[in-house]
Amino acid sequence: MNSFQLSGNLIDILQQQIYPATIHIENGHIRQIVANSNSYDQYLLPGFVDAHVHIESSMLTPAAFARLAVVHGTVATVSDPHEIANVLGVEGVNYMIDNGLQTPFKCCFGAPSCVPATTFETAGATVSVQDVEKLLQHPEIRYLSEMMNFPGVLQQQPEVMAKIAAAQQAGKPVDGHAPGLRGAAAQQYIAAGISTDHECFTLEEAQEKLQYGMHILIREGSAARNFDALIPLMHDHAEKMMFCSDDKHPDSLVEGHINVLVKRALAYGIDLFKVLRAACINPVLHYKLGTGLLREGDPADLIIIDHPQHFNIKATYINGIQVADNGKTLIAPVKAAIINNFNCRLQEVSDFHIAVNAKNGDTVQVNVIEALDGQLITNRIRASLTVSNGALHSDPSRDVLKLAVVNRYHPAPAALGFIRNFGFKNGAIASSVAHDSHNIIAVGVDDESICAAVNAVIREQGGISVARGSEVEVLPLPVAGLMSHLDGYEVAAQYSALDKAAKALGSPLGAPFMTLSFMALLVIPHLKLSDQGLFDGDSFQFTSLAG
Repeated sequence: MNSFQLSGNLIDILQQQIYPATIHIENGHIRQIVANSNSYDQYLLPGFVDAHVHIESSMLTPAAFARLAVVHGTVATVSDPHEIANVLGVEGVNYMIDNGLQTPFKCCFGAPSCVPATTFETAGATVSVQDVEKLLQHPEIRYLSEMMNFPGVLQQQPEVMAKIAAAQQAGKPVDGHAPGLRGAAAQQYIAAGISTDHECFTLEEAQEKLQYGMHILIREGSAARNFDALIPLMHDHAEKMMFCSDDKHPDSLVEGHINVLVKRALAYGIDLFKVLRAACINPVLHYKLGTGLLREGDPADLIIIDHPQHFNIKATYINGIQVADNGKTLIAPVKAAIINNFNCRLQEVSDFHIAVNAKNGDTVQVNVIEALDGQLITNRIRASLTVSNGALHSDPSRDVLKLAVVNRYHPAPAALGFIRNFGFKNGAIASSVAHDSHNIIAVGVDDESICAAVNAVIREQGGISVARGSEVEVLPLPVAGLMSHLDGYEVAAQYSALDKAAKALGSPLGAPFMTLSFMALLVIPHLKLSDQGLFDGDSFQFTSLAG
C-alpha cells in the first residue's frame, strides 16, 4: 500500500476556509483530512486546470506539454484536439489520447465538432457525425469541442445539430465559439445547448452571455489576450467563470501557465476564493473531469504553495504522485511517435508573383488584412500599391507585406494577399501551423525570402522558419506538421531563437508566429486568407484582392 502524509494550511475553496491540516494519502487518493492547530509555512490546495487549450499550438505532444505545465501547478487540461483532427482526423485524436495517457497528467479531450472548419479551405481530414458519436463514447473524451460553426447552429443545419444532440445524449457539455455574437442570435446559439465561450473580447459581450446562462472563459494565450477586458466580471460571476490559454507557445509555457492568471487576478483585487474557484473548481465540475478537489475520497491532485500573497509553486501532485518539485519537472520524457499528412511540392519564386494588368508605375487599390497584436480578429483596410514589372509587391515602407498560403495536402497554386502590422523590413517567416486547416502560411518582404521560408517548412514536412536572403532557420514539427517529437524545454529554446529572429526582421508583434497562424482562421472576422483565396469573415464568402 502506497501511503504518505502532507501537512500545511489547507485552502478549502468549496467551504471558503483556510485551516492547518494533515492530508492522509493512500493509493493515489485522499483517505482522510485531519485538522490540527499546528503552524505551517506552506499552503495546500487543488491543482490548476486550463479550461480550454489546443495542446498542439504549444508545438509539443501532450506528454511533453505535461512536463512543463506541472511545474506551474497545472494538473489537468480541457484539451481540444481540433488542430490535429484537421490534419489527420480521428487518427489524430486517438494519437493525442494515447500520448497523453503515458504520463500522470490529466489531458481531458473533446470530440472535434468542426472538421473541416469551413468549406472555404482545404483540410486534411473530415470528422463526421458518426465519428463524433463514436468519440463521445471514449472515456477520455469529456465534451464536444468548440462549435465554431455558429451560423450552422443558428440555421439549424442537420449535421451541426446532430453533433450537438450526440453530446447531449452522451451527457457531455458542448463548448462554444461565437466571437461578437450578441442579442437574439446569442440567445438562440446558447439555447441550442452551447455552454461556454472563450472568444469574448469585450466586457459587454461577456456580460450579456453570462446573463443568458453561459460560462465565460477568460483567455490569456500567446496571441489572444482578453484578461484585462474580462477580469472585472470575476467579482460578481466567479461561479460561471474559468481561466484558459487556448493557444500557448512553448517559450510562454516555460515561463508560466494558469498560475500567472491567478497571480494577476489576485493583484487586481479579486477575492482569493473567487479566483481559485475559477482556476481549480469550475472546470472540474463543468466537464466532470474526475480531477481531485481536495476532498476525502478524491484523487490526490494538489499543489503546495509558499503563500497566497506570492503563489510560488513548491510541489505538484497528481494521483498522489509528485510530478514537480520547486520548479523542476519530475515527469520523465516520453518518446513520441511521428504521424503526418504532408504532400506538397517545393515552390518556385514565381509561384508568389501577383501579376496585374496595369502599367508600371500605376497604383492599384487592394484589400489588406490588418493584424492586431493580442487579438484573433483582424481589420479590413485598403492600401495603394505601385505596379512594378507587371506585378504587385510588398511595400515595407508602409508596412504592407505579401501574405501567402500554400496547400500542404496536394499541389495547388498559392493563395496570395497583403497584410499590415508585421513590420518586417527584410526577410520572411513561414509556418505549417495555420488555423484551422494547417496549410503553410508565410509573410515577407520579397518573393525570394517567402519562397525560401516556405520551402524550408516543406523539406521538414512541417515546421516554422525564418528566411533572410539565403540564410534560413527552421524548427521542424514532424508530428502532423504541428508538434515536435523533442522534449519541451529543447523545443522552447529553439522556438525562442526563431521568435527572436522574426522580431529582428522588424516585427513589433509580441508573438509573430502565433499571430501569423491565425491569419488563415476564417471563422474569426474580418478578413483572412485561406489556401483558396481572400475571405470576408463578415459576409462569409470569398472576396477579391482589389474588390
